[in-house]
Order: sequence, then C-alpha cells, then structure tokens
Amino acid sequence: MLIEVINYVISVLFCVCYAYQFIYLIVPFILKRRGKRNDGKSMPPEPRRYAILISARNEESVIGDLIESIKNQTYPQDMIHIFVCADNCTDSTAQVAENQGADVFVRHNLQKIGKGYALNFLIKEISKNFAKERFDGYLVFDVDNILEPNYIFEMNKTFSKGARIVTGYRNSKNYADNWISAGYSLWFLRESQYLNRPRYLLGTSCAVSGTGFGFSHEVLEKIGAGIIIF
Repeated sequence: MLIEVINYVISVLFCVCYAYQFIYLIVPFILKRRGKRNDGKSMPPEPRRYAILISARNEESVIGDLIESIKNQTYPQDMIHIFVCADNCTDSTAQVAENQGADVFVRHNLQKIGKGYALNFLIKEISKNFAKERFDGYLVFDVDNILEPNYIFEMNKTFSKGARIVTGYRNSKNYADNWISAGYSLWFLRESQYLNRPRYLLGTSCAVSGTGFGFSHEVLEKIGAGIIIF
C-alpha cells in the first residue's frame, strides 16, 4: 500500500513538473515568427568565425564522415576551424582526424572520463594554443553526426539575430531500421518542434542536449573554460 501511494505521488509530481509543456503545443499557432528584422533575405547575416568542438573516443570509422560534412558546408570555410579531442583513444582516431585537416589534441585521463571532461580539456587547449585566433562562437558535435550542407549557415543566421546559445534540429540517420531508432527520431522531432521552437517564439532559452548546439564567445567568457558540458 505504501509503495502504491509513493508511486502515485511521484506520478502526480512528474505530471505537474511537465504540465507547462502543454502550453508549448499552442504557442506556434499564436506566435508565428520572431526576428523579422533580420530574416536572412533583406539583410544578409554577418559572417562569424566558429570553432568546431568534437570529442572522440575510438571513432576512427566515423570521424572522417563528420569532418567531410563540415568541409562541405555552404558556409565560408575560412570562417570554420575544426578541433578534435582524441579522448583516451586506442585506435587511429587522432590520425584520421589530422589527415582530414582537423587540429587534434590527445587526452589521456582514466580518472576523469566523459565528454564533459574532454570538452573542457579541448577548450583549454584552444585558449592556450590559439590565443590570437578570435572565435565568435563554438559549435559542438558528436562524432557520429553528419551535417546538412547549410547547417552552419542557418546557425549563424540565428546567432546574427542576437541569440547567444543556439541548438539545431537533429534526427536519426536510420529512422526505419527498428522501433528504437524510430523512437529516437520522434523524440528529436518533438524536442525541436514542440520544445525549442515554442521557446524561441516566446524569447526564452533553448533546451541543449548532447550535440548539435552552439554558444557564443561571450557565454564562454562569462562562465569560464572550466565549465563541464554534457
């Protein structure tokens, strides 16, 4: 009986905590668009210089595809700099990334394991070794990502409208393979259309999760390079 009561209370609390998201369902029907003053048509967005941050551990088979998709962007290549943290790797991840033109920093630390620690390390190495190279923003990707050709161009448009943290739309490459991949795809769609889009229309903060997001240099200066990013 006690367990049933506890489960009921937890269920109610869970529903209450997430009830606000029902409001997001109607927001796009009320607020159609923000930022018309600079929609990328009448006034082209100002080009910004971006550092691409990639944390990789034993990803020699896929990291080349990600870097290739970055090099195929419609955005000016001289405004993009690719950095890779080869984190506790035992394969040729670092060599493959270097051959593709990325600047690679090798990290070996078996006590502090995880993407957050690797990104902290990478940001510090960039600050130390590329101090004279000013970056306006930083874009974070997982190694198994592949970017649409206009991805960075579209991210830059949003930064040009005044945003300081931006998350992009992502989806699965293998939607139809099985119910798990299909579920992930539907979750990503829901996160983009029914969470981040309403937040954008309302002028509030975006929800950042894992990969496919960017933050400005001002944000990095404010929080410092020691922040752990998950």
